[in-house]
Amino acid sequence: MTPIVMIIATACSSSSSGPSSVPTTATPSHPSATSQLTPTTRPRGTSAAPPLGAHHTATEIGHIRLQLSTIASKLDSPVAAAARPHDTRLYVAEQHRARVVSIDLDRPTARTIVLDLRSAVTQGNEQGLLGLAFSLDGSKLFIDFTDPKGDTRIVEYTMRPDNTADPTTKRQLLLQRQPFPNHNGGQLVVGRDGMLYIALGDGGFAGDPFKNGQNLGALLGKILRIDPRPSGTSPYRVPGDNPFLHRPDARPEVWHWGLRNPWRFSFDRATNDLWIGDVGQDNYEEIDHVGAGVRGENFGWNRREGTHGYKGGQRPANAVEPVLDYPHDSGRCSVTGGYVYRGTRSPQLQGIYIFTDFCEGDLEGIDATNEDAHPANGSLHLHVDQPTSFAQDNNGELYVLSQAGTIQRIDAG
Repeated sequence: MTPIVMIIATACSSSSSGPSSVPTTATPSHPSATSQLTPTTRPRGTSAAPPLGAHHTATEIGHIRLQLSTIASKLDSPVAAAARPHDTRLYVAEQHRARVVSIDLDRPTARTIVLDLRSAVTQGNEQGLLGLAFSLDGSKLFIDFTDPKGDTRIVEYTMRPDNTADPTTKRQLLLQRQPFPNHNGGQLVVGRDGMLYIALGDGGFAGDPFKNGQNLGALLGKILRIDPRPSGTSPYRVPGDNPFLHRPDARPEVWHWGLRNPWRFSFDRATNDLWIGDVGQDNYEEIDHVGAGVRGENFGWNRREGTHGYKGGQRPANAVEPVLDYPHDSGRCSVTGGYVYRGTRSPQLQGIYIFTDFCEGDLEGIDATNEDAHPANGSLHLHVDQPTSFAQDNNGELYVLSQAGTIQRIDAG
């Protein structure tokens, strides 16, 4: 049964770990929720990075306190991180410096440059090194970045015994032309089926001018699913159970469609349900949820923005409504999708999907176990300045990445 979900935290909760303003001349590189290519609305401010291991911004859920523990600081715009199987490290994508850096979670000050792509990556705005993932055996590293022309490239590298990527093994899987420098997506996930799932935004600007979201013949505005193993002259295979494999007007790589900018999505490691944080246009942000193995769903963009018609658009037939949409108020502007918590450090969060908003920065939750839609009884009240992404380690613990250069773990106090 698909769970009925309820919000368990309010977005206007207030707790902050630093000053509430930053210079307005800086440009955020999280996906814009406005129609501007260079957003002018600034998130709440950058604070001095707390010392490693510091605890701050504690709160209570029921009778158990939560806190954010700083694991790493002084990173360059970390926007994605992934755990490698059978490895205690967290591998982090630095967006503008275009490096993959590993951080040993047992010794957070021990860092290694895994891959340096500065000469191959466009920097600025929403472009750069945007995503990474590992094969199930940890032998392959997949990365998503925008090249000097601004186009999206998905590339595979083989990992060396010293836990760095071998640059001589570079193998391009996918090249997607980008008409504008925003809405690139960037999330990569290797599912438990071994397939590579790829998020691509609608191509950018505003309102999806090329109507990619509702065009099954385009890869933009979709989540794709490919088998990254080569086949003949093709760098990848299309899985035989993809939903549009035999439809002549559709790209066979498409897994889900009708998305504006699915900046971050994840699978629940317990149920394999899919959760998507899809960045909205001018008025609403949305979170989408589908059950394990569900494929071929249309989430409605650009005829819908959340549960609302976009410029008079009607809901497409059989389109999936989001489990949550929220308006641009109280400083909110751009959803940062997260994960369902399945760790052990914070047992009170079991089954809670945790997410946030880049501009507002307060952590929120949705109860993914609530089948009776009873009101929730708690609030996270944890704040992170400029949260770009979440990450999950091999034990199911959750981390929040900040454009200010920090990675913080959600812990019980």
